[in-house]
Amino acid sequence: MTATTPTRHRDRPVRPTSKLTFGGVLRSEVIKLRTLRSTWWCLAIMVVIIVGFGALFALSAGLFQAGEASTEQQQQIVAQSVSVGVVFGQLVASILGALVITGEFGTGMIRSTFATVPKRLPAVVAKLVVVALTLFVVSLVALVLTLLINSAILPSNDITVDFGDGALWRSVVGAAASIAFIGMIAFSLGAIIRNGAGAIAASVGLVFVLPIIVQIFTAFVDAAWVYTLAEIIPPNAAARLYDYVVSGQSAMALPSPDGALVLEPWSALLVLVGWVVVLFGLALALVKRRDV
Repeated sequence: MTATTPTRHRDRPVRPTSKLTFGGVLRSEVIKLRTLRSTWWCLAIMVVIIVGFGALFALSAGLFQAGEASTEQQQQIVAQSVSVGVVFGQLVASILGALVITGEFGTGMIRSTFATVPKRLPAVVAKLVVVALTLFVVSLVALVLTLLINSAILPSNDITVDFGDGALWRSVVGAAASIAFIGMIAFSLGAIIRNGAGAIAASVGLVFVLPIIVQIFTAFVDAAWVYTLAEIIPPNAAARLYDYVVSGQSAMALPSPDGALVLEPWSALLVLVGWVVVLFGLALALVKRRDV
């Protein structure tokens, strides 16, 4: 009598039913950003700064004797009242941009991220996109809110707000874009440095310290290349995005020698894109090569 040996069937590996897509990576990064307490604190502080500084400027606008100014000059004051807090908003944005990436390196969570996305680069790109869009949208809402609040305050100082002024809206959108660009640059620095304290220090130095150093340097060296250098550093180029020009005169223009570069909003946009491409490109190269 022969016994029949049962045939063993090897379990076949289960193929994944879904493929990892960049859209999926983006959604996961949105969830991560929303669950971070630092995100909400930074965004709330940024909104309060932009709206608060703007309202204070509008309340004190009578000191500029704007009632005697032309319509264009009044609109320039309106634009300044909206964007007066943008530099401090950029500071908060740079801190958030640095924390988003360095926080994962600090906690070791980046290992899980890269295990889920083995190619690494899509995850880092998704983080940058989410940070940039978040900063742009939130700051744009804060700036529009500031404009609406100031439109109720400024008439008491004999300043009328023309909502049909295209240059005013370009300034508002440019201010939001400047905050997003500074955040992207800070994110890139964070990916390069991989240390929270170091990345934040570098970001603060970029937004506040570097422009002061360059301005002091221009006081001692009256050369066109020095003024050109001052024009293309990220904070100054970002300021050109929301500059409101009246009859060819910029509110932020400084006397400069012949031959010095003076950026207009669109050329400033290209300069900032160049900064992001260079720094983020370096960050991607280092993320690809380094161990985590």
